[in-house]
Amino acid sequence: MTNLYLLRTAALLVGVSAFTTVAVASDLTAVPQPPDFPAQTKVQYVDGKAILEYKALPAYNEPAWVKKNFVDAGKLPPVKDRLPKEPMVYKTANMADGIGVYGDTMRHVIGGRPEGWNYWAGQTQGWGGIDIGLSECLTRTGPLFQVKADDLQPLPNLAKSWEWSKDGHTLTMHLLEGAKWSDGVEFTSEDLMFYWEDNVLDTNVKPLNGASPETFGVGTTLKAIDKYTVEWTFKDAFPKQFIYNMAYGTFCPGPAHVLKPQHPKYSKNTYDQYKNAFPPTYMNFPVMGAWVPVAYRPDDIIVLRRNPYYWKVDEKGNQLPYLDEMHYKLSTWADRDVQAVAGSGDFSNLEQPENFVESLKRAAQKDAPARLAFGSRLIGYNINMNFSANGWGDPDARAQAVRELNRNEHFRKAVTMAINRKELGDSLVKGPFVATYPGGILSGSNFYDRQSTMYYPFDLEGAKKELAAAGLKDTDGDGIVNFPANVNGGKNVEISLLMTNDYTTDKSLAEGVVAQMQKLGIRVVLNTQAGKDRDQAAGAGKFDWEVLRTSAELASVVQNTPQLAATGPRTSWFHRANNKNELDLMPFEKELADTVNKFIVASDPKEQAELMKKYQKIYTTNVNTVGLVEYPGALIINKRFKNVPPGTPIYMFNWAEDSVIRERLYVPVADQGDYQLFKDMLPGKPGGDGPQK
Repeated sequence: MTNLYLLRTAALLVGVSAFTTVAVASDLTAVPQPPDFPAQTKVQYVDGKAILEYKALPAYNEPAWVKKNFVDAGKLPPVKDRLPKEPMVYKTANMADGIGVYGDTMRHVIGGRPEGWNYWAGQTQGWGGIDIGLSECLTRTGPLFQVKADDLQPLPNLAKSWEWSKDGHTLTMHLLEGAKWSDGVEFTSEDLMFYWEDNVLDTNVKPLNGASPETFGVGTTLKAIDKYTVEWTFKDAFPKQFIYNMAYGTFCPGPAHVLKPQHPKYSKNTYDQYKNAFPPTYMNFPVMGAWVPVAYRPDDIIVLRRNPYYWKVDEKGNQLPYLDEMHYKLSTWADRDVQAVAGSGDFSNLEQPENFVESLKRAAQKDAPARLAFGSRLIGYNINMNFSANGWGDPDARAQAVRELNRNEHFRKAVTMAINRKELGDSLVKGPFVATYPGGILSGSNFYDRQSTMYYPFDLEGAKKELAAAGLKDTDGDGIVNFPANVNGGKNVEISLLMTNDYTTDKSLAEGVVAQMQKLGIRVVLNTQAGKDRDQAAGAGKFDWEVLRTSAELASVVQNTPQLAATGPRTSWFHRANNKNELDLMPFEKELADTVNKFIVASDPKEQAELMKKYQKIYTTNVNTVGLVEYPGALIINKRFKNVPPGTPIYMFNWAEDSVIRERLYVPVADQGDYQLFKDMLPGKPGGDGPQK
């Protein structure tokens, strides 16, 4: 993308409306065609098998300083003894700039704060790519944006291969043999079984990304055959979609040899003590990822150093990663964009539309330190309505009355018709970025079909008629409709809207919803929480409505597929079972769940495409969520970094921190900066003070 093109694009964007004009009408229609977006970059598609393979190589290499300071000094075994029997080998042909060189640092800026390193018991490590750099999972999906829908298969990772039984109910997975955690302890099936039996299946443990038994299908079991083999057993035949669920962040096992002694089943600890056993100050926590946490200063920085036992290499036998160090400066999410554009940070997922135009203008300048590349529209926002009317979250009388309204088709139709999406989009950014989003599968997804995406255009008067049809009238003349006299005492309809204050976009959209619902005659009160607290409240069912960015499955479809509907007691984000494990699904929700379950076991791509068309039509026709707007994100990365895959989206199967394959990124020697804080050091003893010299 040339500077001239960027300049023209930036100039074009200012003052241009993104929305196609549509007639005001109450009739259900296909959603308007999203506007063309000239700044979008194109993906170079490959076969999934062209990315990596597993094999032993004749010889292996490592940074010269590692060999001199650690191997030759007797502090570390030779690199060949630290690698698995058959390491993962990245193919040179899939590297945008080829074999790399060692050295340098990638400087991230994040808005999160680490609670600790026990990701498996529900602690956040700060987000912004930290957990992706530390954790490795059975399979991998981030780089699959390079693979066309017809050829999609999850990439192997810790599980190097697998095969199905003839009846399709059993999946045997073969793990890396001889791979080691960053402290040199061997990775085996025991790590998987501890995660499964004592974290996923133990209802007292709450894994951070919401993994539950239903994530892998109701009734699914897992057992270890030997140190390097595990066997899954499924209720349905050939549920291939569950293999995608074994990627980040739903099946990324932790080090059993460190976690297990702290678990209540094997100690006198409480579950809270288990969760908090590894605070941010616990350095050198063992990982399978490319970098290990070695330094932490509160409200300042987290530093990761290269993992000397990392199990991936390039085709010349060079042990990865190429980059020696990772920084995570603890600031704000908005500051992440600013620093990446300015060159004081190296990487950002530009996801707040308010920053789009200025970022484009800066990237177009000749001396700009960073490149900026927009992807498809894979960021959307919904109003999720709490559909559980049988007790999830223990609602009081008002909240119960709201949930009954949420389940009323006329009420949902009234809300979506009262949303002026053009107005919401213009409040975020001018230009052809933002498009109308009625909910459901995002338009940037390989499974999107516009003709199946139904939409009620903005029509405030029609929306008021739908409110009346739902039995709501303004009986006291104050401009707000009332519940019927026999419901919640006939009081005004007042709805709490859960939101996070971490992002400007969330705040702008939530405030816009409040104003537009006021015009409809509904009082909406903001319940503003920090992101972590918002997630906890939502997960516990403590909300009426929630403004939330779309979850990953509405972009990828094939990953976390059960979460596309209430296919189990805990799969839906906004309709979960009560404490008796009972779900009270509406008829259209049952149709959605049935369609998703058929998709999971379907093997023909054409059949899958048709099922997703059906899903999309049911979803949008019945207003399963109230979609607001959708827009693209842009990857910002410093120009000194090589091997960035063309067209990397910031969010599709996973975040860009995974999709760019950071362990392959490198900086040419002539461009390397003096950014390392712990140069020529490696991680030390788990729980120790920091890196070792």
